[in-house]
Amino acid sequence: MRTACLLALSLAVTRVAAPVPATALAPAAPCTRATADCTEWVELGGGPARSMIYRSHPLNVRNDGIHRAFIMVHGTNRNADHYFATATAAAFLAGVQDDTLVIAPHFVSSERNCMDPLAPNEVSWSCGGDSWRSGGTSSSNPNLSSFDFIDQMLRELANKQTFPNMNAIVVAGHSAGGQFVTRYEMANRVHDTLGVPVSYVVANPSSYAWPDATRPLSAGDATPEAAAKGWDQPKVAPHADFTYGPFDPTAGARPAPSFDKWPFGLEGRTTGYTKGMSDAQLIKQLVARPTTYLLSQVDTLPLGGFDGSANAMAQGATRRARGEAFVKYVNEHLGAKHHVIIVEECGHNDRCVYTTDVVFPAIFPGK
Repeated sequence: MRTACLLALSLAVTRVAAPVPATALAPAAPCTRATADCTEWVELGGGPARSMIYRSHPLNVRNDGIHRAFIMVHGTNRNADHYFATATAAAFLAGVQDDTLVIAPHFVSSERNCMDPLAPNEVSWSCGGDSWRSGGTSSSNPNLSSFDFIDQMLRELANKQTFPNMNAIVVAGHSAGGQFVTRYEMANRVHDTLGVPVSYVVANPSSYAWPDATRPLSAGDATPEAAAKGWDQPKVAPHADFTYGPFDPTAGARPAPSFDKWPFGLEGRTTGYTKGMSDAQLIKQLVARPTTYLLSQVDTLPLGGFDGSANAMAQGATRRARGEAFVKYVNEHLGAKHHVIIVEECGHNDRCVYTTDVVFPAIFPGK
């Protein structure tokens, strides 16, 4: 299975479409390589501020053949080119390249520790602190937040003059991109205004925005020992032996006084996209919006930028345990109907996760 996927992946990422004339009604073939002819600028705040995306079909050319859109948000390395390759490979393997618009937005930052080069009028997002992954404001355009970028893309994708047969939009991400998507899902203001169904796919984030001060208690599947053994289950299924209670931020060897502050919880939202939104509104949207969580079977080691801070460790010992505990809490205690898939044989690897066939129904609805 994995060998076949890798072969198909190699074929998928080497198919290159010819440039599409601006006057064409529809591209002849999807653009599948992260090169300049597969990029486009999205104007933000009415312009001239702009951010770049990789895309398989243009956003500004009428295309009657597009039925769904798949937005893939990159991880902490801001490697949108890699994530575009992953997303187009997934579309190829699922057989939906021709009727799916694949997009990989690029959150660049010229700040210290990131130092990405910027094009004229390109927005620079925050490299740390009030980060792009949690709806933080731009360091170059403080009137814009990272969530505004996705809002604008969703509006363009839902434009029936351009995509008259668009039936579904999926916003997905992995690792830091998964952090982005889980917070965007609960916060965005456009979900119910578009006239096109939107769903969210969250893969292997290091942390979540917990809806209250409750956290998993260190017992059952929440103990570090149990969490580390997630790989050896005879049946690949979510762990479920979690109990919850108030978290004591002063207990233990590593105090966590800010464990419940945004983006780990809902407190202290004084800047960015969520400023002024009530806790009740965020919780209501978290519960109501269709979301699938992809948790890798063996994502149980502190690798790949794992957040080992006291605030994150309050949510669980591993990425997999944190996701399992969060989904159970939101479903059983808040009444959500979110789904979780344990992706067999995968670790902290976006390509393994998103090119596994069990995931395709979630990322390509109506396939």
